[in-house]
Amino acid sequence: MDLPDLTIVDDIGTLPVLPDWITSSRAETPENVVFLSGAALAHLHLVLARYEMPQSLLRDRLVLQAAEACMAVSGRPERTGDLRDALHLLRPGDLPGPAGETYQCWRRMVERPVSVKAVHRALPELDAATIANRLDAGKGAPITRAATVLETVLMEAPRADVAALILADAALAQALGWEYLTPLLAVGLKRGDLRKREEDLRQACHRAVTASAIAAARLATDLARRAARLNAVAPKLRAKRAGQAVEMFQTRDAVAPSALPLPDRSARRLCDRLVELGAVRELTGRETFRLYGL
Repeated sequence: MDLPDLTIVDDIGTLPVLPDWITSSRAETPENVVFLSGAALAHLHLVLARYEMPQSLLRDRLVLQAAEACMAVSGRPERTGDLRDALHLLRPGDLPGPAGETYQCWRRMVERPVSVKAVHRALPELDAATIANRLDAGKGAPITRAATVLETVLMEAPRADVAALILADAALAQALGWEYLTPLLAVGLKRGDLRKREEDLRQACHRAVTASAIAAARLATDLARRAARLNAVAPKLRAKRAGQAVEMFQTRDAVAPSALPLPDRSARRLCDRLVELGAVRELTGRETFRLYGL
């Protein structure tokens, strides 16, 4: 089969385009499922390699999706807005609740390069030896390895969905040679998939990675364009420390005005100005306790 050229160029307007043959419908065979997951991962790898990509922001947005997916798997109702509130409206001394704890686990996991220490930081209930053994449980190709890790953890602890998915995505990142975890299995797998075993689970993982890698590549491209827009309007900002505020928007899924390095009134004015310029969005639809992001 002749594959289309995926040449990378430096213009933000000509980022690698997802080939139609990856998303086109075709007869689903085990071979096709494996082939398409590899193609989707290869495309995502090219997109992530671009210097324009706001890597930290992308990871932060994807872990929000991963936490939301984990809530759905556990049968809880929390969705994007609830998870953002659980994190950003938390006061010192407050407990985050199950949804907030899940979200915080994923955020801690992507703040540092993938390693046993990083996993332990996200999942402190697991000791280093257990983490190392579980990450080493999988052998073979990246998705096969990740599926084996997932199955191993769930067989040992059937209710440990979050830990199993974090470890599986960590194993996938390690197998791909990625420095940081990029949530793909957690985003793409459904509740019923986690009850599958052996080849059925491996096939579900291939399908999940295909869907989530395609979505992640599109999200990355969108965020790169939004970040470019924010950079373009940044010189128009007159507030002191506006540069630090811009950097926060380019690295975080959502930002509360109170978190910006400006006085409260100045921070709110800056956020309103950025919305007016089309550089950021207000994410809550509320009049108070607002959150902003790209």
